[in-house]
Amino acid sequence: MFTGTHTELCAEYNRWMNDKIYAAAAQLTDEQRKQDRGAFFKSLHATLDHIVWGDNAWLARFEARKVTLPRVGTILHEDFDALRAARSDLDARILAWAKTVSAEWLAQATTWTSQMYGKTFAHPNFALVAQMFNHQTHHRGQATTLLMQFGVDPGVTDIPMLPALNV
Repeated sequence: MFTGTHTELCAEYNRWMNDKIYAAAAQLTDEQRKQDRGAFFKSLHATLDHIVWGDNAWLARFEARKVTLPRVGTILHEDFDALRAARSDLDARILAWAKTVSAEWLAQATTWTSQMYGKTFAHPNFALVAQMFNHQTHHRGQATTLLMQFGVDPGVTDIPMLPALNV
């Protein structure tokens, strides 16, 4: 039975859903994954790549590292296998980080500069952590729609079905 914190639950859910989404996406051809389907980031591949971009940015901030990423919308990984490997590595890093998060850290603020908005902000860490996980979920929702347009069902996405909760 899962006995971790809320942050760990979100990290476990993130990893589980990414495994499901990437397994579903692997059923498509590279051409299908990269086809402009009218989504915000146009294609399934670009949408998945953007989630990796965002997670890297947030994790760097949470670990007090400088964010060193190209402009938002720049594809980090053209190759699907490389993208999938980067996603898997990133999910492991997010889960390891989540296990270190304390209530005291969540109550503290982080000052960060948004590349997208060109402004500097200071927000409580609990809100920024919620943003990272919400951002993932938002764009994975787009990814599931794109998969369904190709006739690929990624399966159940509900937190209560997370295997770690059903041991």
